[in-house]
Amino acid sequence: MTNLVLYIVTVLIWGSTWLAIEYQLGVVAIGVSLAYRYLIAAAVAFAWCGLRGQSLRFEWRAHRYFVLLGCFLFGLNYFAAYAAQIYITSALNAIAFSAMVWMNIINARLFMRAQVAGRTYFGALLGITGIFVVFWPQVQQVSWSDNVLIGAGLSLTGAFLASIGNMVSQAAQRARLPVMPTTAWGMLYGGLLNLGLALGQGSPLAFDPSVAYVSSLLFLAVFGSVIAFGCYLTLLGRIGADRAGYVVVVIPVVAIILSAQFEGLTLDLNILVGAALALGGNFAILMKSPAPQPAPTRSP
Repeated sequence: MTNLVLYIVTVLIWGSTWLAIEYQLGVVAIGVSLAYRYLIAAAVAFAWCGLRGQSLRFEWRAHRYFVLLGCFLFGLNYFAAYAAQIYITSALNAIAFSAMVWMNIINARLFMRAQVAGRTYFGALLGITGIFVVFWPQVQQVSWSDNVLIGAGLSLTGAFLASIGNMVSQAAQRARLPVMPTTAWGMLYGGLLNLGLALGQGSPLAFDPSVAYVSSLLFLAVFGSVIAFGCYLTLLGRIGADRAGYVVVVIPVVAIILSAQFEGLTLDLNILVGAALALGGNFAILMKSPAPQPAPTRSP
């Protein structure tokens, strides 16, 4: 797949997962739901690797990457993000989580010694500004109570943990570990971690047989985890964490469109202006620099 296709698939799928997460909260504990999600996703990913003939055997050094991915990309980060949505709306959660863009840029410089182009900062700032414009009416109505502060703190924590997971994934690809087998092992470790957290908290292994819960769980496991993460992590290895992480900024725009279609959201001026800013930042951050032209040579 081209980078553009990988980018579009990731944004469209993850943009719809915020709506799906709403149906996961309530009856089943967060850790248990996440354990179901990533154990199912790991099974699908292992089966996919088997069908494609990809080896799943790695030396123990590779499993260090897999465990770290399980902790930071498929475990603790989502535990924090799910918990945040108990205290704040999905819109505010998306706004706070978009801070991962800046965290990716900073962490890429600190851990990967990456050179970050100036347009990346400009594009990220433009996109995040657009998201704030989109949700500004909701932000104005928020009473900054303890619950909102807790929710914002959890969401920012989840974004930071996910950013660390992005650095681990980029390092794993530099170590020439294949994307899908690495993702499969990481999801297995992440599912086991979430299961351990749930059991440690005394959460019962409950299950909600309702159509809404089961369908959203399968969507999150197969599309939101296996397919979207496979596309995103491939993109991450190709263009770097700073630019790949920008999908987080565009995701709320997709959520707005879905909400307008299925929840009757009115597309007010702030939504249209904010979406335009986010897409403009998207273009700026993904735009390729022109190739340097060789200096003309003179014949002696």
